[in-house]
Amino acid sequence: MSRFVFLMLDGVGIGELPDSADYGDAGSDTLGNLSRLVDLHLPHLGRMGLGNIAPLLEVPPATDPLCLPGRLKPLSAGKDTTVGHWEHMGLITRQPFPTYPDGFPEEVLAPFREGIGHDVLGNKPASGTAIIAELGEEHLRTGHPIVYTSADSVFQIAAHLDVVPLQRLYEWCEIARAILSGPHAVARVIARPFTGPVGEFIRTKDRRDFSLAPPSPTYLDRLAQAGVPVLALGKISEVFVGRGVTDTIKVGNNEENLALVFDLLRGASDRGRFDAGLLFTNLVDFDMAWGHRNDCDGFARGLEAVDAALPALLRLLGPDDRLIISADHGVDPTTPSTDHSREYVPLLLYPRPPGAPDAVYEGHFSNTGATICAHLLGRPSTTCEDAGPCEGLPGDPIDDLQPSRGWRRYTPVQPSAAYRCGLLPGRVGPAEAAEAAAVLAERWGE
Repeated sequence: MSRFVFLMLDGVGIGELPDSADYGDAGSDTLGNLSRLVDLHLPHLGRMGLGNIAPLLEVPPATDPLCLPGRLKPLSAGKDTTVGHWEHMGLITRQPFPTYPDGFPEEVLAPFREGIGHDVLGNKPASGTAIIAELGEEHLRTGHPIVYTSADSVFQIAAHLDVVPLQRLYEWCEIARAILSGPHAVARVIARPFTGPVGEFIRTKDRRDFSLAPPSPTYLDRLAQAGVPVLALGKISEVFVGRGVTDTIKVGNNEENLALVFDLLRGASDRGRFDAGLLFTNLVDFDMAWGHRNDCDGFARGLEAVDAALPALLRLLGPDDRLIISADHGVDPTTPSTDHSREYVPLLLYPRPPGAPDAVYEGHFSNTGATICAHLLGRPSTTCEDAGPCEGLPGDPIDDLQPSRGWRRYTPVQPSAAYRCGLLPGRVGPAEAAEAAAVLAERWGE
């Protein structure tokens, strides 16, 4: 059995979908907009084909890229972590999870208050760091947890570790998870512990997601049933409630995550060498640390850190190993919104399959799961709905290069030429910012 590494760049979208406006995300383009605001130095991702997928300033298209480049479109409704991860593994969410722009109703809060023996603070959509700064002092005085949500389907509970020990916070999340079912079946209940004095609160790395269980089988289930090891790093296991995961390792951030991937592939970790199966990981900092905080510089530097790690990662892969780099949704840090954005996601499949056309692959999220299943189970490439252990799940193996598959011809236009022709907006610098400020001041005042 060979190895398959799935590197999920959480929130790294690559352009608005046709229905983005329905989600309030018209104009969102995480990678494209970022490239027009911040200098991106991504030579290795460029060589792999990232610039072939869409025009990115400073990331030109590659001739004969190392990977099969593509973009994937979701069939699910929604734009959150759970929806994206589930669909990559063959589970399509037709009805969006419930969201609470006005806070949670009393039919949810009353049993929760009774279950934990406390009132709650907040109960509104908010940025996590902002609401902790706003209500943290009152939380310290009363002991009441801070409950908040976002544009996503989440029930988040923030508590200071000096007031609510970590294990008790997790127990409160379990109580909320049991309550939030039926019409209020939110995708995730999230523990948000923090520490520090008033005015200097810091969220810890002990965040934990209590996700809704997948309602039907996924490719992870099928791999596990076939005896294929599935090692999940970061929050992957939590998103699938452990289903189909044979082993999991908690990691704190992107740097730790990538270092662990290297150690597992070369046999330098405490777990030994990862010899066979699926190594599935999520680089969460793009979403959690930078995207939701509209930190364009942090986002860019995070991409560059991944880029710098790629040559070593590729050297650790054997001739029968495979790598997919993709994402679960967008989280454009350049827009006023601090929430997820409804976007295409990039696809880089390494190595590029022999015979792949000089074009960009067009597919759906579930094709990644189908590709992993086909490769690790060693069956002929064919539609997973028709044959083998993956029967009944949506998706087509990406490396099944039939003419009927969707391909988008990419005409390599150097970004500089495109900008000169007015095809794309130019880099935003001090002059453009000053012009925009003048317009705003004229219309609405300083």
